[in-house]
Amino acid sequence: MPTKNIRRALDVQGLRVTNQRLLVLQVIQRGQGHLAADEIYRRAREKNPHLSLSTVYRTLQTFKKLGLIEELHIDEGHHHYEKRSTQHHHLVCLGCGRVVEFQYPSANLIKKNVREARDFEVTSSEIRMTGYCPKCRQERE
Repeated sequence: MPTKNIRRALDVQGLRVTNQRLLVLQVIQRGQGHLAADEIYRRAREKNPHLSLSTVYRTLQTFKKLGLIEELHIDEGHHHYEKRSTQHHHLVCLGCGRVVEFQYPSANLIKKNVREARDFEVTSSEIRMTGYCPKCRQERE
């Protein structure tokens, strides 16, 4: 998301655009996948050693509320963050925890059918499948 859009989203909510907020968003955008808060914190501290973990958590919650990022609940104890993007879905390895994104075009058909059958406006959906990646499957054998 370009800096101009970030500035606009924060400005509309009466929030300042700070270097810390821009840095956290930059880490997420360059993150190539799903990052836990502690990983975002670690990467951001490489650029700004004075950044605190609580600032990262507050920033993540702000960005989530503004719809700039998505928070994924992959398992009970961990939340992962990623930039808001086109709809995609997740394969989660029960062995190593690896998360793989995939597209599933039929998801739009499912949303349409649910909307028509239940008179329910679906705003987003997620398909998450769990199992074992090739490496973990091989280790289990």
